[in-house]
Amino acid sequence: MSDMQSITLARRPSGAPVPQDFALTTGPIPQPSQGEIVVEVSHLSLDPYMRGRMDDVKSYAPSVNLGETMTGQGVGRVIASNAAGFEVGDLATGMTGWASHAALKATEARKLDTNLKPSLALGVLGMPGFTAWTGLRKYCRPQAGETLVIAAATGPVGAMVGQLAKAAGLRTIAIAGGAEKCAIAKEQFGFDEALDHRAYEDAGALRNALADVAPDGVDIYWENVAGKVLEAVMPLMNVGGRIPVCGMISWYGGAEESQDRLPSMWRSILVKRLHVSGLIIFDHWDDYPAFLAEVAPKVLSGEIKYLEDVAQGLAAAPEAFISMLKGGNTGKQIVAL
Repeated sequence: MSDMQSITLARRPSGAPVPQDFALTTGPIPQPSQGEIVVEVSHLSLDPYMRGRMDDVKSYAPSVNLGETMTGQGVGRVIASNAAGFEVGDLATGMTGWASHAALKATEARKLDTNLKPSLALGVLGMPGFTAWTGLRKYCRPQAGETLVIAAATGPVGAMVGQLAKAAGLRTIAIAGGAEKCAIAKEQFGFDEALDHRAYEDAGALRNALADVAPDGVDIYWENVAGKVLEAVMPLMNVGGRIPVCGMISWYGGAEESQDRLPSMWRSILVKRLHVSGLIIFDHWDDYPAFLAEVAPKVLSGEIKYLEDVAQGLAAAPEAFISMLKGGNTGKQIVAL
């Protein structure tokens, strides 16, 4: 390829993103400055947090400016190096953005084991898997016999949380969108129960179904989606329950319900002495080597399972991203260039 391709932010979304919010652009392949490498990207990660970066609001990380390349992690081969520790041909990962090529500071890139499938660094052995491992250890504090509920249960975070919790002796309940995902949650990832949230018309109906499969209440609710699921789970939380807030995908498009349920939620936190913690994985990267040492052998042996949804070609990234935000993916959403 003689030119670099990238997907840029063409305009800020109004609600859910649409294809017109993105643009496919071309330009010259970058050259490495001192201390940099240039990577030819083979795989890109699509993650829900990217929706927040499309808005011009203050957050834990900068917004993407109009005309800039969409942010995101990628993996690929080093095609040029002006940095010690990296040679042409090395497999590397970093924040490449949605692009076919990227210049990365060597201090912000990581060399990968060429014996591993490159996409693993974006999912089960990357940020999603690390998020699950970190949150479960630091915020959930699981004890054998407790009950854990997680929505988006077949996604890369949910699937890892469920498998690690099950191995720790917890009762695990998946909430997913559709019968197929519920079957995957039980048959592939080992959840004890799985509920299809689309089968229940409102939070009350979902709560009743959840109460049937969690007769002793809920000790840990891993928050990925908010909305109807959060409303269903909160009344079932046990005293001293833990809620790591990892994502709120149902609200990312700004479609919050008009009725203010904050007072009842706040009261539940008080009277049940709940521990609600915001989880931003950027705060924990020092622990990544320990995660990799523990989890990578389990992935390679098949003890920990994973799913990937792969879209083909950079131009397919916007539609795959839009679909993912609506629950169109089953596992980790990857783009293969």
